[in-house]
Amino acid sequence: MNEANATIFFVMGVSGCGKSTIGRLLAKKLDIPFFDGDDYHSSANVAKMSNGKPLTDEDRMDWLRTLNQLAIENMAHGAVIGCSALKESYRKLLEDSIFERVTYIYLKGTYDEIHRRMQKRSDHFMPAGLLKSQFEALEPPIEAITVSIANPPDIIVEKILRTLGKK
Repeated sequence: MNEANATIFFVMGVSGCGKSTIGRLLAKKLDIPFFDGDDYHSSANVAKMSNGKPLTDEDRMDWLRTLNQLAIENMAHGAVIGCSALKESYRKLLEDSIFERVTYIYLKGTYDEIHRRMQKRSDHFMPAGLLKSQFEALEPPIEAITVSIANPPDIIVEKILRTLGKK
């Protein structure tokens, strides 16, 4: 088992930054499973966001605990999990009991860049109107692999792999 296969990678950033796309590509390259955090939101959270209302810290607690449990269940072989992880307090909850096994990958982009992307997508419950609230809540991580979203997905994944020493 190599080190990457014992790591939980959280691909993080505001909605629309590419967490699912990059997460899937990275997981494929590392030969570990990918889990989209959006799939683990409660129906109440999805309904709230679909109606243009931002989630509160309280709304996110059960979701974050669920993702932490998912990470713990996948520690033996590793996993990539896409999750906004906007605040430091959220990241502390995500890495509870597995801190030494977690690597954050922060997909960084400007509001304008991401807003343009979100306006083009039609298959997601998160409306572009909530992007401002995500940027307001965002506490950029200090300890993370930070990658600009300005490049195409394959180049972004290549940069992540180089940083991890995998390419």
